[in-house]
Amino acid sequence: MKFLIVIEKTKRGFSAYSPDLQGCVATGATRKQVEKAMKDAIEFHLEGMRAERMKVPEPKSYSTYVEVSA
Repeated sequence: MKFLIVIEKTKRGFSAYSPDLQGCVATGATRKQVEKAMKDAIEFHLEGMRAERMKVPEPKSYSTYVEVSA
């Protein structure tokens, strides 16, 4: 499965979340670290959902850019 993650620059590094997995977040000092941490967080999150016999949601979010005049 592929889940969209949103990565944001913070004062101390990076944070990330997935719009399709409420409450699934991660942080890291570098973009590479936050991507790895988020991958691990998603796997852990899904494992917990399965253990609780919850339905794993199908990924629905996507991203795109729109151009506007500045």
